[in-house]
Amino acid sequence: MRHLLSIEKLSRTEMEEIWKASTILKKERRLQLKRPLAGQTWSLLFSKSSTRTRVSFEVGIRELGGQVMFLSAHEIQLGRGEPIKDTARVLGRMVHGAVIRTFAQSDVEEFAQYSGISTVNALTDDEHPCQILTDIFTFQEKRGPIEGKVVTFVGDGACNVPASWIFAAAKLNFELRIAAPKAYQPAASLLARAGGKIICMEDLKAAAGGADLFYTDVWVSMGKEAESAERIRHLAGYQINQDLIRLAKPGALVMHCLPAYRGKEITEDAFEANAGTIFDQAENRLHVQKAILSWLVQ
Repeated sequence: MRHLLSIEKLSRTEMEEIWKASTILKKERRLQLKRPLAGQTWSLLFSKSSTRTRVSFEVGIRELGGQVMFLSAHEIQLGRGEPIKDTARVLGRMVHGAVIRTFAQSDVEEFAQYSGISTVNALTDDEHPCQILTDIFTFQEKRGPIEGKVVTFVGDGACNVPASWIFAAAKLNFELRIAAPKAYQPAASLLARAGGKIICMEDLKAAAGGADLFYTDVWVSMGKEAESAERIRHLAGYQINQDLIRLAKPGALVMHCLPAYRGKEITEDAFEANAGTIFDQAENRLHVQKAILSWLVQ
């Protein structure tokens, strides 16, 4: 049985298989020729709020022929302290697959272990694999293979999105630069586990030089709201703006996984100048996640 739990656990071959299917599903969306989830019901278990992830998975499951059941944490016993393994064993007898957006990576892995159904990590504090699969698909759609390219991540480099980028860089042989204050750089243990060409630095201009892709995310991730003032103070200046973009290669792409807070991690003018790419990236969540779901049930 297949699961999509992390970029770390995916092979390059598996990623390429998902991207190949994404291209076909995007091209043939209006035709809806493939319905591999016909007769199935999938549950969405979300402990964190969501716009793009929820909508793209709900639409995707339906377009693949399945039914979807959304379960927020406060609506089920999981939110009252039921062990994740018990929830998993109950749902595993009733539904055909689960998409989970929560805090602990261990919860998703434990659910997959005990449920006996295909499980998708739709975001944890450790990784955001569906997002990074989509980001790389979007880059390659516009600029060709990412291998050998330079990706510069700006901002909080110690959260789930850069962690998934780190594992992807090692598997796909591109250079990843993380521009962040020391306290917001990824742990040495994570870098050692991943391998690859990952360069962490505080010098934003050095990180920008010759980049093929700029990427940023919010400074205050979900669950970190109590640290908002401190984070904004420390990360001020680690921002994508037009001056920084000019240091990159001509035609460099700018991406943001959204929601975007203009004036913080990205300026209004930089965002709007690259809105076409950013909203293509958002749309591609649907196509890539449909490919993931199809891959899981093969």
